[in-house]
Amino acid sequence: MKHQETAQEIIKAVGGTNNINSVYHCVTRLRFDLKDNEKVDNGSLKKLDKVMGTNISGDQFQVIIGNDVAKVFDAMVKENPAIQQTTENKEPKSDKKQNVVLKIFETIAGVFAPMLPAITAAGMLKGLLALFVSVGWMSAGTDTYRILSAIGDGVFHYLPLLIAVSAARKFGSNPFVAIALGTALMYPDMTALLSSGESVGFLGIPVTAVSYASSVIPILLAVWLMSYVEKWVDRVIPAALKLLLVPLITLLVMVPVTLIAIGPLGTFVGSGLSGGINWLLNEGGLIAGIVLGGAMALIIMTGMHYALVPIILSNIATLGFDKFLPLTFISNMGQAGATLGVFFRAKDKKLKTVALSTSFTALMGVTEPAMYGVNMKYKKPFAAAMIGSAVGGGFALAFGAKAYVLAGNGGLPGLPSLIGQTFWYSFGGMILAFIVGAIMSTIFGIKEEEGDAEALAQFSPGASTAPAKVVSNDVATVNVDDMGDPTPTSDAVAVAPMTGKSIPLKEVNDPTFGDELMGKGVAFVPTVGELVSPVTGTIMNVFKTKHAIVVRSDNGMELLIHVGINTVKLRGQYFDAHVATGARVQAGDKLLTFELAEIAKEYDITTAMVVTNTADYKQVLPVKLGEITMGEDVLKAEI
Repeated sequence: MKHQETAQEIIKAVGGTNNINSVYHCVTRLRFDLKDNEKVDNGSLKKLDKVMGTNISGDQFQVIIGNDVAKVFDAMVKENPAIQQTTENKEPKSDKKQNVVLKIFETIAGVFAPMLPAITAAGMLKGLLALFVSVGWMSAGTDTYRILSAIGDGVFHYLPLLIAVSAARKFGSNPFVAIALGTALMYPDMTALLSSGESVGFLGIPVTAVSYASSVIPILLAVWLMSYVEKWVDRVIPAALKLLLVPLITLLVMVPVTLIAIGPLGTFVGSGLSGGINWLLNEGGLIAGIVLGGAMALIIMTGMHYALVPIILSNIATLGFDKFLPLTFISNMGQAGATLGVFFRAKDKKLKTVALSTSFTALMGVTEPAMYGVNMKYKKPFAAAMIGSAVGGGFALAFGAKAYVLAGNGGLPGLPSLIGQTFWYSFGGMILAFIVGAIMSTIFGIKEEEGDAEALAQFSPGASTAPAKVVSNDVATVNVDDMGDPTPTSDAVAVAPMTGKSIPLKEVNDPTFGDELMGKGVAFVPTVGELVSPVTGTIMNVFKTKHAIVVRSDNGMELLIHVGINTVKLRGQYFDAHVATGARVQAGDKLLTFELAEIAKEYDITTAMVVTNTADYKQVLPVKLGEITMGEDVLKAEI
C-alpha cells in the first residue's frame, strides 16, 4: 500500500480529520491528540500493512509505523491541509481533561520529537569523532577536526534556539519571535555581562547570572509563558499596529522577565531534576540498574523517556556524560534477544522469519517491530526481554556505565555515543541483556495460536490434506488414508456455503487470503450464522477451534472455509461444529453454526473459501458476486 493510501486509511480509522486536534511523529510513531479516542477503529488500523500496532499514553493515541513513519506523516500532511494547520501553526485546544503529569510528559515529547534528527545527527558525529581520535585516525588539533567538531558541538551550544522554534510551534506562538528571545539570551555581550562576576540589574531589579548556552528548561519555560503574553498583546493591539507592536512588546516583556525570574527558576528546576535522577543512578547502582533496566521497555512504551530528554541533554552539557542513556541501549538488546528466542522456539516458518528479521531491526535500534509484532503478542518473550534488560542494566550501573553524547539510536549504530572510559561496561550490559533475553525466551517458549499457523500450512496449495487416521461420527465412518490425494477428474462447481454477500477474495483484509497465498477462491460477508457444505464429498479437517473446515469434493476439489479474520483467538467460543473429520456430506449439509452478532463485535466476520489445490486447475473463477443465498452456484474450477 502506498504511503498516501496508508495515511488516508489511518486518518479514517482515527475518526477523520475532524477528530484530530494535532499529530506529530517521533522516530517510529504517529502521535495523535484526538478529540475522542473512542472513535478510533483499532481493528482497521491493525489490518494496515505498515501499522505494527497502537498504543495509548495518557490521552495521546499512538500509531506505530516503524522506519516509514516520516513518509506516512508527510503524506498525511500533504493530503490534509487541516492537519498541517494543527501541527505547524496553532494546536486546537482539546476539551478532554487530562492528568497534569501526563500532559507535561506529552508536551515535552511534542517539543523534542521534531528536533531529534538534528540532535541525533550532531550526537552521532561527536561519537564518531571520539572514536576516530581514540584509535588514532584523527588528531584533535587539526583544522578538519575543529570543523567537524563545530558541526557536532554547534547544535548543543545553540540548543535553546532549536527548542525555541519547536516550543513555539507546540504552544502556538510565533517561532521567529521565540528565536529572537533565545538570541537575546545568548548574545555574546549578554553572555559576557552575566559571566563578569559583577552584580547585574535591570531597572534596579537584580538579574541572576545564568549561562544559557546548552540549557533546556529556561527557554522551554520562557517560550511557554511567551505564548500567553503574545496572545494577550495580540488581543489588545489594534489590527493596523499588530505587525509592529505585538512582537516588540512581547520581547520587551519576555527578555527581562526571563533574565530576572524564569532563567534562574528554570536552571534551579533543571538542576534539581537532573540532580535527583543522577543521585538515583549514582547511589542506586546495581539495584537502580535492575529496576530501571527491567522497566525501560514500559517507560518507552508510555513515552515517558521523552520527559527525560531535557535532563539527559543537561547532563551531557554540564557533566560531559549521562547514565540513563546506556539503559536504553540495554533495553533494546533485551528485546532483540527475546525475539531471537522466539525464532528458536517457533514452529511456523512465517513466524520464524518475522522473529529473525525483527530481532535484527531491534539490534539496529528500532524495537517496535520486535516489541509489538512479536514479544508483546506472545507475552512470555516480553517478560524475557525485561529480565534480560534488568540483568544488563544491573551490570552496567554497578560499574558506572555512561553515555557521552546523545546519538539518537539505541542500537549498534549508536555505539559511538558510549565510547569513553566506561564503554566496555555499557557494551557488556548490552551483551548480557541480549543473551539472557534470548535464553529466557527460549526457556519460556511461546504458545502459538491454535489452528491457523499449523493448519494453514497443512492445507497450503499442493500440500497433502489427508490426516493419517481413521475417524468416525454420526454421519459416516471413513478411512481417510485410503482416499489418497486424487487428481481432480473434471470441472467442479461449489455452491455458496452461507447467505450474505459474495466478494472477490482479494478484498479480504488478511494477506494470507487476500494475496491468494492459499489459492484462489471467493469470500463472503455473512448475514446468517450458519455454514453448509459447498460440495458433496468428505470432511478432511474440522479445526479444533471450529472456525474453519476443509472439505474435498468427490471430483477432487479441496476447499478451505475460514469463518472470520483472526477468529482463531476465540478458541471455539461462539462456534458449534455439526460434523467431524472424515464425515461424508452432501452439498447443503450443515457444517457449522456460529453466533454472528457476538463474533462481529470483536472481529471481521468476512469468510474466505479457498481452493487449496488451485494448481490442479486451469482456472478458478467466481460464478456470482453480490447478494447470495446458500446453495446458489458461486465458484467454478476448470480442468
